Amino acid sequence: MALRPHRRSVILGALLLLTAVAGCSGGDADERGGGGDGLTVWLTVDARESWPELVASANARFAKKHPGVKVDVQYQQWTTKNQKLDAVLAGRNVPDVVEMGNSETTNYIVNGAFAPLDPKSFDRSGQWLPALADACRDDGRTYCVPYYAGARVGVYRTDYFQRAGLTHAPRTYPELISSLDRLKKRFGAEDPGFSAFYMPGRYWYAAMGFVKDAGGEMAVEKDGRWQGALSSPKSVAGLTAWKKLLDDYYVGDRAKDNGDQPAVVGQGKVGVFYGNTWEAAAAADARSGGDPRLKGKFATFAFPGPSGQLLPPFLGGSTLAVPVKSKNQDLANDWIRLFTDRESQERLIAANTLPNNTVQLADVAAGGINGPAAQAATRGWVTPFAPGWTSVEKSNVLPEMLERIATGKASVADAAREADRRIDAVINER
Repeated sequence: MALRPHRRSVILGALLLLTAVAGCSGGDADERGGGGDGLTVWLTVDARESWPELVASANARFAKKHPGVKVDVQYQQWTTKNQKLDAVLAGRNVPDVVEMGNSETTNYIVNGAFAPLDPKSFDRSGQWLPALADACRDDGRTYCVPYYAGARVGVYRTDYFQRAGLTHAPRTYPELISSLDRLKKRFGAEDPGFSAFYMPGRYWYAAMGFVKDAGGEMAVEKDGRWQGALSSPKSVAGLTAWKKLLDDYYVGDRAKDNGDQPAVVGQGKVGVFYGNTWEAAAAADARSGGDPRLKGKFATFAFPGPSGQLLPPFLGGSTLAVPVKSKNQDLANDWIRLFTDRESQERLIAANTLPNNTVQLADVAAGGINGPAAQAATRGWVTPFAPGWTSVEKSNVLPEMLERIATGKASVADAAREADRRIDAVINER
């Protein structure tokens, strides 16, 4: 099955985390914790829905190594996972293993919620994807283990390409522009609602890829303090390239995000879009608002950037951590070793998911839907590992900046300067 999307949950505030680490009881929680002769593992529903065989295999291998130790896997929803975790961390009974989105880990780590571990004891730790591994590190120590990854790619209508006389997906940025020009000429003339390239204004994961491609950053650390960097010349150049692509090829609401992207694409008025590989299938799935008649009419490609290299994609994914309050830390580490070793990664690849390491990216079928994602993942990035980055996202700095740029309410430079000012106000908060 296709990789499911991560939904960002609200990460707990520093006060709650510090209370949890100090060991103060917050009362009984709805979710069971660990302790005793068992091991409690919290995974998200992705594992149950997309790779249950991996869970069963890892548990069976663990049972052979640790007879009599029961593994209780409890599946969590992305929308409520962190809220439940915050509650149990304030008590005494905590899960022994927790799955975290790679962009969710920073506040938990800097506030001492997770136990440190030895990366050398985990398979292929020297080849972990940097965007996942870096999310697990702080001050020279490692606090979690990469689990799996996902990278955005270009998705296109193969039938539209054929009708426009295009024989293959774009491999370079000039080829991309040429392809979009031909799609616009062929279909835009007869349908003013047709977008050769779908790019809603508030789609910040996409826009920040152009910033990264130009050598810019969202924020940088200097002398132990973080500060916004969107108004730097390189970042402005990336935002300007993104804006031009939107101006030239997108027809639609510039004040919306990409949350309903499969449903919009499923209406048949889009030639190319930028998204997760699972969205190619979702655009033809009625359950996602797509059109089943479009099944088999989408293919993916590694999206080229203006720099001449592949556009750096946000590398979504998950990590696995052991709460510092776990009573079974050694067993928890051993379960994670089995669940993330090369055998387990092979099972993830078979489930159309990217592995946690660069070596096994080569095992992803180049001609499959995830082949371009594996290619793009080598340039993947994640959000800044700043203690207050969650506050930046909660305040919608990036989407609001992009909307102002996309709608023409502010120039790129002015909108970026205002965004940096807002970032500076919260990014160092713990």
